[in-house]
Amino acid sequence: MVETKLTGAEEVVWDLSDLYAGIDDPKLDDDIKLANKRAEKLSAAYRDKLASLDEEELYEAVAEYENIIEMAHRLASFVHLLWSTDTGNQEYGAILQKITEWSSQLEQQLVFFDLEWVNAPDDYAAKMIDHPVLAHYKHWMEASRRYQPHVLSEPEEKILSEKAVTGREAWTRFFSQLMGNMRYPYDGQELTQSEILAKLYVGDRDVRKGAADSVTQVLQSNLPTLTYVFNTLAAEKASDDRLRSYPTWVSSRNLSNEVSDDVVDALIEAVTSRYDIVARYYTLKRGLLGLDTLYDYDRYAPLPAAEGHYTWDKARRMVLDAYAAFHPQAVEIAEQFFDHSWIDAALKPGKRGGAYSASTIPSVHPYVFMNFTGAARDVMTLAHELGHGIHQYLSREQGMLQAHTPLTTAEMASTFGEMLVFTDMMNQESDPNVRLALLAHKIEDTFATVFRQVSMNRFEHGMHVARREEGELPSDRLGEIWIKTQQDMFIDSVTMSENYRVWWSYIPHFLHTPGYVYAYAFGELLVMALFARYRKEGDSFAPRYLDVLRAGGSDWPEKVLAPMGVDLTDPTFWQEGLGEIDIMVNQAEELVEQTS
Repeated sequence: MVETKLTGAEEVVWDLSDLYAGIDDPKLDDDIKLANKRAEKLSAAYRDKLASLDEEELYEAVAEYENIIEMAHRLASFVHLLWSTDTGNQEYGAILQKITEWSSQLEQQLVFFDLEWVNAPDDYAAKMIDHPVLAHYKHWMEASRRYQPHVLSEPEEKILSEKAVTGREAWTRFFSQLMGNMRYPYDGQELTQSEILAKLYVGDRDVRKGAADSVTQVLQSNLPTLTYVFNTLAAEKASDDRLRSYPTWVSSRNLSNEVSDDVVDALIEAVTSRYDIVARYYTLKRGLLGLDTLYDYDRYAPLPAAEGHYTWDKARRMVLDAYAAFHPQAVEIAEQFFDHSWIDAALKPGKRGGAYSASTIPSVHPYVFMNFTGAARDVMTLAHELGHGIHQYLSREQGMLQAHTPLTTAEMASTFGEMLVFTDMMNQESDPNVRLALLAHKIEDTFATVFRQVSMNRFEHGMHVARREEGELPSDRLGEIWIKTQQDMFIDSVTMSENYRVWWSYIPHFLHTPGYVYAYAFGELLVMALFARYRKEGDSFAPRYLDVLRAGGSDWPEKVLAPMGVDLTDPTFWQEGLGEIDIMVNQAEELVEQTS
């Protein structure tokens, strides 16, 4: 029988009343009606007139457009947060669908605004962008104009928005619902995805193998459905890219991330060229575990000194202490997430897996979602998501249109938070065996964020290119692309079992946000470089760093980061972060010598 250890997080659930009192709150329908009324008024006042407004009139129009967008996001955030804690709840599913359908209709009412601005004459747009009255919205105005080659006519945009409800959005919801309600047989129990995946991190190899076999068995039994979902969404993306004249499957993502194709290509090239770091470490780990062969289900096996159980209170203290040592404002913000119930950490049936921080809207605050099992990695997940939360909290002052950063820099604060906690733990530990175990855990987390995410980007690339060139892809073809891109990362240090061929099928990012995964590597390598600067500069670093977070998406990423001494346009920049990872592996090798 599986032993379930209590963590103290069993009752850690969020209070969403800052958004709405509940599913029956009459304000939900009131806000829908009000948003519709304001959208109709906006259309009546500005349709076919946007490019003829003076600066004061345009400011008023953009401000009202922003307010309506915020109203819509308030509703959408509430129902999504509610549903993600219980994906099998039919009431939650129904209201999620209601708001999704309504959001599409509102979007169709407002699409004229985007199109008229994007297609406004260049001389008019340049004048408005540089006008002091519109200074607050300058970046949004500039960034929006880049989409001019890719937008369609208003009737076409409305049709795409309408069909997305029963197309892309329906399929991604179906996938999340399917995953949230899957159960994995293990030792007489039916476990959730979060519970079964947690067993890949335990010391007992039989437990790891049994858990991996259970995951494979369940994925295999659902493979025809999952393969169809992946194919359908890949085909839908190909169609959308073709209609919008995007040259490659990832072009739209790069545009959204405000990063050039050349910068992304340089990142991918830099990371894949250093797969030797991964192979060197896992060869070392194979020896530490005393194994002849290290299989995929052995990758996260803890070293003996690392095995432990963390209560929610201990995790909270560790994370808050690390943020407090960095800067008082950071911990002041982080404490609010605990004090005001802005976190949902309890394990519950039907709750979707993974973790995220939802920014919601500037006039409220972020919420953190996770599944806390008491493992060491959950402490890092808490630090990670609170990093997002602090970033989102600070950037609220930029307003709805500019608070959100591109995905590339969105991972900066989260991975920086992890580094703060890790550094604290290492500084407080003197036992070389425990230090080695902590370092090994951090190295593996870093590998998962940098090398694994880039290897998954290579899978995505292979999948989308093959889907466009070969048509519908059978499960075996997807498995072939998956196993090749994963094995490339490990070289010959880890052996991919035959069962692992189906593990592409449970990863949500491929469907929810195509092209997302390289942003993790972008953010991690950026943070490795920033953290090296922090070690040198000390306390003077923190205020400038918080100013970067506060800027949100109000300027181009390279300009936001320039005060930190970072040049994202330098193709050799990524080697700095990769060098820091190499140093960590060197430190692990030195600790092995001390403990042997």
